Amino acid sequence: MGFLCRPQKRNKIVRTNFVITSKIKNYLRSKRGQITFRMNFIQLLNDSTILLIKPAADSADSPILEEAGESGSEQKPKPLVKYGELVILGYNGYLPAGERGRRRSKFVLYRRPAANGVRRSKHYVVKTPHSSKAILDASQHSISYTLSRSQAVIVEYTEDPDTDMFQIGRSSESPIDFVVMDTVAGDKSGDTKVLQSTISRFACRILADRNDVNNCRIYAAGFDSSRNIFLGEKATKWTENHEIDGLTTNGVLIMHPRGDFCGGSATCGPWRETSVGGAVFSLRESRSAQQKGVPCQAETNVLRDGTMIDLCGATLLWRSAEGLKNSPTKRTLEALVDELNAGRPQCPVGLNTLVIPRKLSAAHQDLNQPYVYLHCGHVQGEHSWGAEGSEAGVRRCPMCLTAGPVVRVCMGIEPAFYVDSGPPTYAFNPCGHMASERTVKYWASVDIPHGTNGFHAICPFCAAPLQGSPGYVRLIFQDNLD
Repeated sequence: MGFLCRPQKRNKIVRTNFVITSKIKNYLRSKRGQITFRMNFIQLLNDSTILLIKPAADSADSPILEEAGESGSEQKPKPLVKYGELVILGYNGYLPAGERGRRRSKFVLYRRPAANGVRRSKHYVVKTPHSSKAILDASQHSISYTLSRSQAVIVEYTEDPDTDMFQIGRSSESPIDFVVMDTVAGDKSGDTKVLQSTISRFACRILADRNDVNNCRIYAAGFDSSRNIFLGEKATKWTENHEIDGLTTNGVLIMHPRGDFCGGSATCGPWRETSVGGAVFSLRESRSAQQKGVPCQAETNVLRDGTMIDLCGATLLWRSAEGLKNSPTKRTLEALVDELNAGRPQCPVGLNTLVIPRKLSAAHQDLNQPYVYLHCGHVQGEHSWGAEGSEAGVRRCPMCLTAGPVVRVCMGIEPAFYVDSGPPTYAFNPCGHMASERTVKYWASVDIPHGTNGFHAICPFCAAPLQGSPGYVRLIFQDNLD
């Protein structure tokens, strides 16, 4: 086989994109131990393939083939700067129909290649807002506060090189980065369509400081495809210190936890409402009342690890990048499940080995599927014993004779909802999702907005309202962990 050898400087050379042809492979095998000189380029005759070769560090005869970047001569891409994650409550790590584009169960916020944030510039009064220059200019961000049919205040926004903007809403239009639909509580295997959504098409926006990942602020309302926000005549609005502000119809509510979310010591803080301009207020009398709440001067719209955002139909959890570093990963949770299954928990009735699933399957007749008695916590397999009266789903536990509902057990596998890395020894009532003791007790103490002015505690993995007191049960396995 013929080849050309061109000696060059003794610089460290790394091959880039190439394909090793069978001819070169065979040649190197036949000549192994005989190549004792440095060969920078091998060019096959009648072939454009280029191969870069260097000797081993121990001066062995056989050469070492290097991939691009292995030798350090080429710069590796810099890791993306992460602000945090937005996770929708009610989904155990995935959407039932699958994660599709911007429609996902969680959204990760990274620093953008180029800043796209905006900041308030100037405002003025116009008589015909829909025909004003700022509204018609598709390159101009603006907010229109309609005061009457013949008067509106236009607030123009200018580009901000120090912030990144992320928008959340129900709309699938391009300005929305994270598409959020109404969350249906409980089992989502069936038809979960909502006939009339209460989530705004352009619900809210987050401005992240490119120089400080911990400074991410949330604002009500988002800019549409024309880069405009319209607050109608009936929307709640006011003027203070020569600046105008307002609230959206159903509002954007936020709750900052008291204490550190990660660690298990946090408690539920008061729910507040954030305005279009980012001010913080106490809640209105009802979700869409005309009168705004009391200003909360001591509180800010800066997101903290564990802050919750309610969009009137879906509730999101904010996890900061720093908080996620101290939280368990999905692999950690899967290892906890494997550890429980390694103990070979048995059904005390059928004496068969139970297997705790990471994800509930459609096969309800799986003999290895564990069930928990929600009033006593005993974990057993499926059996027909102990049916109690005519009430559906009520069984009498053969271990302690306590009568109560029975539900399948499944691991809560979404790591963002965990406040620590403890073993999954507790389960929510009535859904049966397992999690650590501190995680279950934290979520049982958090009131999530429901309806126009109601609140209730839910399972973060399926959004099912918790039942009974305290809304969870300690799991009792018949295995080597007892």
